[in-house]
Amino acid sequence: MKILMLVGDYVEDYEVMVPFQALQMVGLTVHAVCPGKAAGEQVRTAVHDFDGAQTYCELRGHNFTLNADFDKVRPEEYDALCIPGGRAPEYLRLNKRVIEIIRHFAEAGKPIAAICHGPQLLTAAGVLKGKICTCYPAVAPDIVNAGATYVQVDLDQAYVDGNLVTAPAWPAHPVWLARFLDVLGVRIELPKR
Repeated sequence: MKILMLVGDYVEDYEVMVPFQALQMVGLTVHAVCPGKAAGEQVRTAVHDFDGAQTYCELRGHNFTLNADFDKVRPEEYDALCIPGGRAPEYLRLNKRVIEIIRHFAEAGKPIAAICHGPQLLTAAGVLKGKICTCYPAVAPDIVNAGATYVQVDLDQAYVDGNLVTAPAWPAHPVWLARFLDVLGVRIELPKR
């Protein structure tokens, strides 16, 4: 099973690193791509944390190495789409090809997982009308303006609407990734003790 991950500079560190590694850990192929970049090139990440301010604070994160070429992406070859958050979706949504890729997944009914600010890409692609989802709370007005129903959940929770799996921030990774695996039909069995 092949997963496409759309990233850009200042993608949220945890929101790209953790799913990229976890999805591979369970045997899935994950291709991380960024417009204008090829396999082996890097994007910068940002660490967003919650320190009691009205919004998150931001620190410089790690460099993340891409493993596939954006220009060579053929969305029909992928089974699902993963969209991390951070500041990257804010400008990725301006890229026409990114929007076309997202529309392919939505129109084909393929699973889509988006976290934090990732749903900004879904709003820009016009694929949320009639959907129910969550996101980072500051993105909620965008979700509603796109014709979706925003559901507020705790930062460590996720929401599933059909093939769409969304979460508000990286503390939701355990639940968000588990729900995404459920939607993908991936089952993990632990040995009985």
